[in-house]
Amino acid sequence: MHVGTFVLGAQFPGQGQGEALHRAVRTAEVAEEAGLDAVWLGEHHFVPYGTCPSAITLAALLLGRTRRIRVGTAVSVLPTVHPVALGEQAALLHVTSGGRFSLGVGRGGPWVDLEVFGAGLEAYEKGFPEALDLLVRWLREPSVSASGERFSFREVPVVPRPAEELDETPGPEVVVACTSPASVRLAAERGLSMLLGMHVGDEEKAEMVALWRKYARAAGRSPEEISGAAHVSAGVCQIADRRTDAVEALTKAMPGWLKQGLDAHVTVDGRARAMRDPLAYTELLCGLHPVGTPRLCADRLAATSERTGVSRFALLVEGSGDLSATEENVRRLGAEVLPHLG
Repeated sequence: MHVGTFVLGAQFPGQGQGEALHRAVRTAEVAEEAGLDAVWLGEHHFVPYGTCPSAITLAALLLGRTRRIRVGTAVSVLPTVHPVALGEQAALLHVTSGGRFSLGVGRGGPWVDLEVFGAGLEAYEKGFPEALDLLVRWLREPSVSASGERFSFREVPVVPRPAEELDETPGPEVVVACTSPASVRLAAERGLSMLLGMHVGDEEKAEMVALWRKYARAAGRSPEEISGAAHVSAGVCQIADRRTDAVEALTKAMPGWLKQGLDAHVTVDGRARAMRDPLAYTELLCGLHPVGTPRLCADRLAATSERTGVSRFALLVEGSGDLSATEENVRRLGAEVLPHLG
């Protein structure tokens, strides 16, 4: 089992954007000090829900500041970037970090980002498979050309080749955010591990893993490839000496952040959005994830892994909105929870 942090650079009410980003960087640095396995970085545009607009850029900074921990994007939003540009950056980070970078990608949402970056709604609704395939080819082949609906260009060499310096790996791993059977199938047919959201519980995650295995077998993926898939489960973690204190820390801070952050999302085409109740959503997350004493948190992680087959966790640890409390939360995760997990 591999436990890491999920960092959004969340801007809580009354905080500045610089404060949120400073907490994000410190969370990653403390995660390495505490012995965690990875830090996963969110990406958002124009909203205080997350103040990092480029997960791969922040990943570059953190790879330079750390020496051991794996750094991944969760996720780079593929419809708003060119797959080759993202692939070049991923290859660069893979080679220069000694293979410590993971590229998580996702479809994002129907947000105004699509208008600002010129991708258009079609890139979100129909273009993700083409972009994903081009990205994966760029990270696995010595030269690449394209003749698709959105991308078309002559054959060009891949520089730097991500597999050239590190012969034991074919390039940076690619993880796909999956929220529907269609995205599960997309990842499974390509043999790519899934990133599963923090809004779903163990039962639904287990169903998605089973569905991934079904689609992977149907696509001809080998038994070794299927059994070796390392899916990632996103969640929330808050540690305290009493569970009630951990829940209280989150229910005091997270609803204000969620309301401010989620309300700021603007759709590109004016479609209506159904918003979650912030307090109810916070309470749901407290019930689904490791929130409570160190022993309870360890048991919850172990149970989720056993029920779902998921081996990696990306845990949101900044739910209190406070820098010192976040640092303490990460240190307790490393010192008091990880030892129970072996």
